[in-house]
Amino acid sequence: MTRPTITSETSATGVHIRITGDLRTQELDDVEADFGKLRPSGQNVVLDMSQLQSLDTGGAWLIADLVRRLGSDSSQVQFEGAKPAHASLIETVSKNIPQAVGDQAPARGVVVWVSRIGERTFGAWEDTLSIMGFLGLTLHRLVRTLIMPWRLRRAALVSQMEQVGFKALPIVALMGFLIGVVLAFQGATQLKQFGAEIFVVELISISILRELGILLTAIIVAGRSGSAFTASIGSMKVQEEIDAMRTLGLDPIEVLVIPRVLALLIMLPILGFIADMAGLIGGALMSWIDLGVSPGMFLTRLKENTGVAQLAVGMIKAPFFALVIGVIACWQAMQVKGSSESVGQRTTASVVQSIFMVIAIDALFSIFFSELGV
Repeated sequence: MTRPTITSETSATGVHIRITGDLRTQELDDVEADFGKLRPSGQNVVLDMSQLQSLDTGGAWLIADLVRRLGSDSSQVQFEGAKPAHASLIETVSKNIPQAVGDQAPARGVVVWVSRIGERTFGAWEDTLSIMGFLGLTLHRLVRTLIMPWRLRRAALVSQMEQVGFKALPIVALMGFLIGVVLAFQGATQLKQFGAEIFVVELISISILRELGILLTAIIVAGRSGSAFTASIGSMKVQEEIDAMRTLGLDPIEVLVIPRVLALLIMLPILGFIADMAGLIGGALMSWIDLGVSPGMFLTRLKENTGVAQLAVGMIKAPFFALVIGVIACWQAMQVKGSSESVGQRTTASVVQSIFMVIAIDALFSIFFSELGV
C-alpha cells in the first residue's frame, strides 16, 4: 500500500491539485490536514487523480468534501484522469453528504405561549397524580412492613439511620445553636427599647420549640439526605440495577424506599429535638452575655412560661416532614431517565420540592393550631 499524498501547484490558468497513492480510510490521518488547508478561492481547480491507485468510501468522502468546499468558495472544479470506478464512488458519496441545516427560529406568539402553559399545567397534573400514587404505594409497603416486621431489611435501615441521623448531628446542632444566638441578639436589640429584656426567654423558647427548630432541621435534612436519596437511587436507575431487582423478583419500593423513609421517620424527630436543645443553649448563652440574664433565671422563666405543649407542637410536625421528604426524594429518583444529567436535574427538583412542601405543611400546621388556640 502506497502512502497517499496531495500536492498543489498554482499557475496563471488556475490551481492543479494532484492526488497520488492509496487513499483509504486507514491512511486518511496522513493527508486530512493537507486537504483542509486547500482554499483556492475563486480560481479554476483541476483535480488530477491519474496516479490515484485505490480509493474507498472514506477517501471518496474526503475528496467529495473538498469539492463541496471549493464550490462554496466560487471555484470551478474539474476532474482529470479519474478512473470510472473512482468517479462513480465519489459521485455516490457526494449525493449522500448531509446538507447543513440552520437553526430554526423558535416559534413565538400568544398561541405558542398559551400552548406551553397548557403543556406545563398538564405535566404538573400528571406529576401530582404520579406522586400521589407513589405515596399510596409507599404507605402500603410501610404498613405491610409494620405488620410483618420480618420483611424489613434491618441492615439497610441501620445504615440509612446512620447516614440520615448520626452524621447529620454536627450540622443540625450547630444550626440550632446559631439560630438561638441570632434570636437572642435580635430580640434583645428590640426589647431593650421597651425595657422588656427579660421576655427574650419566651421569644427564644417559643420560636425555637414551636417553629424554627424542627422547620430548619427538616430543610437541612431535605437538602442533605433527600438529595442523597435521589442521587443514589437515580444512579441505580441509570445503570438498570432497579430493572435487575424486578427481574430477580425484588420489590424496589420495599428494598430501597422503605428503609430510607423509616430512617427519616425515626431520626428526624431526634434531630429536631437536638436542634431545639442546641437553640435554647445558644439563646441562653447570648442572653447571659448581652442582657445579663443568668442561666438560672433563663431556666426559671423557661419552666414557668413555656410548657411541654410548645415542644409537642413542633415535634408533631416531624413525622409529616419526614414522610414528605422521603417520598419526594425517592419518587424523583424513580423518574430518572437515561443519563447522569437527568440524575442532576431530578436531584435539584427533589431538594426544591421537598423544601417547598415542608414550608407549606408548616404553614398549614400553624393555621390549624391557631384555629385550635394552641
